[in-house]
Amino acid sequence: MRKILLADDQAASRELLGTVLANSGYEVIEAADGIEALERAGQNNPHLILLDLQMPKLDGFGVIRALRADARFQATPIVAITASAMHGDRERAMAQGFTSYLTKPIRLPELRKEVARLLNAQ
Repeated sequence: MRKILLADDQAASRELLGTVLANSGYEVIEAADGIEALERAGQNNPHLILLDLQMPKLDGFGVIRALRADARFQATPIVAITASAMHGDRERAMAQGFTSYLTKPIRLPELRKEVARLLNAQ
């Protein structure tokens, strides 16, 4: 079973997205902040990471810098998730090493499609 790390500080978002992903056949590992995301990634070696950009303790940009510096995660698909979709944000995220970018509120069909696309590309 493919493992997905879902890192988001909003419990309701984790619950919704986690349920959708679990019902799609994935094992979902949750993290509520950036530090926890790094810990869970190291413990579980997920096949894909969904990473909120605005989290306490360490934001998504700090998390991706740490993950990409670790050889285990250099090729792991990492999707930026954000509610603040300002002009240039997508380009900034992609330049930092994200594989993909989704804006909140996330459209569930788009999430399912993007997750399947990224996991099938591995």
